[in-house]
Amino acid sequence: MVRQKRHGFTLIELLVVIAIIAILIALLLPAVQQAREAARRTQCKNNLKQLGLALHNYLDSHTVFPPSFCIGGSTGGTWSIHARILPYMEQAAAYNVVDLTVAYSVPPNSTIGVTQLQIPSYVCPDEIKAVIRPATTPTGAAHFPSTYAFNGGTWKLFTPGPTLESGGTPGDGAFAPNSSFSSSDFLDGMSNTLGFSEVLAYMPNIGNDAAATDTIPTSLASFTAGSLSTTGHTEWVDGKIHETGFTTAFIPNSKTLISNSANPTPQVGDYISCKERGTSSTCAGRPTYAAVTARSYHTGIVQVMLMDGSARAVSENIDLNTWRRLGTRAGGEVIGEF
Repeated sequence: MVRQKRHGFTLIELLVVIAIIAILIALLLPAVQQAREAARRTQCKNNLKQLGLALHNYLDSHTVFPPSFCIGGSTGGTWSIHARILPYMEQAAAYNVVDLTVAYSVPPNSTIGVTQLQIPSYVCPDEIKAVIRPATTPTGAAHFPSTYAFNGGTWKLFTPGPTLESGGTPGDGAFAPNSSFSSSDFLDGMSNTLGFSEVLAYMPNIGNDAAATDTIPTSLASFTAGSLSTTGHTEWVDGKIHETGFTTAFIPNSKTLISNSANPTPQVGDYISCKERGTSSTCAGRPTYAAVTARSYHTGIVQVMLMDGSARAVSENIDLNTWRRLGTRAGGEVIGEF
């Protein structure tokens, strides 16, 4: 019986097939990655639209937009905008178990897990540090970040009154401590005013030095006297500007460098002159100035929500003056295309 000879691939043919497969994978992988990024950007924009819808539902119920923070009165004023709009974000169950009349840092709020609640609509899908920040003390609460922040204006967020109870003067942004803005307060038009923008979780910041003035700085390099923290934008429940806010002092994704004597190596970060409700000998009665920059992991852009509820991308190369005009609610500036 004659055996038939089996024919197989030669080594060269096998190498050619492997090379072709490798080329196809190399061509396909970037397309898959781009498709995934496009999906994440779309989800991010939808998150911002949902925030805009929630804010307008809050406006319909209360006739004003929520304040970023409340100074004077009960300790419950520390709660963020994010917490105040929970019922309109399909989070009524969470809203019903918190007590907004007392701070989030004390029982029952600190013991029911609400501070570390992970609300998907409050975090961009591209955020790489969307992780719980552990409690810093045995009796403290763990926290979870939000990467969508309210517009606190250009630079000067708030000027306190003579006492905590007497309130103070809000800045030029869409939100501020003790604010009660309605649609009529947005003289520039709500389609021309930033409402929320993306920020990055765990952003370092320096501050509490009371060194700032009304003049907007061109750099943060000179603010070295304050304390440096690496946990900015890690508490979605906290209404302070360095946790759930941003300003338009610098264009999006600016690499603003900060340092102090204990941390002399410059690193990208933000600056807050004095925290809202500051009672230290350094900051008591002083204004809150902030350079808290809008940032994202999307290439070349940040996504924003305008006060009319619409969402769109803004280039990191936007003109600084245009960006600052978008940050004011009643500056009377002409915006134009952006």
